[in-house]
Amino acid sequence: MAAPGENLRINADRLWDSIMEMAKIGPGVAGGNNRQTLTDADGEGRHLFRKWCEKAGLTMGVDRMGTMFMTRPGTDPDALPVYVGSHLDTQPTGGKYDGVLGVLAGLELVRTLNDLDIRTKHPIVVVNWANEEGARFAPAMLASGVFAGMHTLDYAYGRKDLDGKTYGDELKRIGWQGGEEVGARKMHAYFEYHIEQGPILEAQDKQIGVVTHCQGLWWLEFTLTGKEAHTGSTPMNMRVNAGLAMARIFEMVQRVAMENQPGAVGGVGQVKFSPNSRNVLPGRVVFTVDIRTPDQSKLDRMRAGIESQAAKIAAELGVGCSVEAVGHFDPVTFDPTLVGRVRAAAEKLGYSHMDIISGAGHDACWAAKVAPATMVMCPCVGGLSHNEAEDISKEWASAGADVLFHAVVETAEIVV
Repeated sequence: MAAPGENLRINADRLWDSIMEMAKIGPGVAGGNNRQTLTDADGEGRHLFRKWCEKAGLTMGVDRMGTMFMTRPGTDPDALPVYVGSHLDTQPTGGKYDGVLGVLAGLELVRTLNDLDIRTKHPIVVVNWANEEGARFAPAMLASGVFAGMHTLDYAYGRKDLDGKTYGDELKRIGWQGGEEVGARKMHAYFEYHIEQGPILEAQDKQIGVVTHCQGLWWLEFTLTGKEAHTGSTPMNMRVNAGLAMARIFEMVQRVAMENQPGAVGGVGQVKFSPNSRNVLPGRVVFTVDIRTPDQSKLDRMRAGIESQAAKIAAELGVGCSVEAVGHFDPVTFDPTLVGRVRAAAEKLGYSHMDIISGAGHDACWAAKVAPATMVMCPCVGGLSHNEAEDISKEWASAGADVLFHAVVETAEIVV
């Protein structure tokens, strides 16, 4: 009979084959994936995941946000489940591993337990959180945010994509609106496995990232209102140029981030010009400033500075300026006991490792509000993510999944 200390490994080939099979759904244009939340491709990916889980003996529950919970029962009917998972949705030009690795490693963990005929006291639940990316419906980590009580269900259902379609309507359209009350489930612990999405692990030649903290974040959506005018016939001194205000704010965000070094970042990844014509000055510009740091005081200071300076910049140009916070979470400290189990598993298995702070937000940040939580990370080539060229090796994927397996199984408690 297997015991917690045995040098067990997951099936690396099976995990990799599952990742490659999922990548066939919602292919991108350059080798990655476009499987955005609540699209037909998202629905197809969900069906494939469900089929695999049911073949592995898991039973499905779906909540009203569309999050999938796939349960392997424990031997103690009163023991709270250990949850493990991530997300299957992608960016419009996303890679094959972001999120997907964590969900399918959770499934592989269960498959390995089945292969070895290992039972655990606590149930194990593999989770596919809905709308982690926030690419189509802001904010990111929307479903886990509702689960943790950070957003209301009505707020989530009312979120709109760029075409004006709402989350609630699209969830019904693809047929994945479940009946479970969001957040009603109770967790014994939560684990999430993810690619780093940064260059540190590869640069340090480490196989495993032991995630101790997650950066805090603000997404600040600015709307600048100028005056549409012909770019050729409008004198420079008579322009109300929302585009110029945007450019100056971009420079200011860079300066604020640099003034708050070390450990702070800021930038802009999405801009919408209107009317977006070559020879028309924009009358309206909408963009989102993304600022992050693990230091709460810096995060607060950066937000206040950016908002006040943006208002001043716009006023000097006669441009209207409004701002809405469309995404936020405070810095997170993960559970020390679970972090210790991840570190111990890496050491026991002989994998090189280091402590790391997550630069990106993850569903684990919200799960940590309701239960002990932590994360495991593996390197990605060049630190590249949210890009179709995102890449990892099979060896990296399996090493992190091995560590995840041992940390989760220790927490779920093997029954001998």
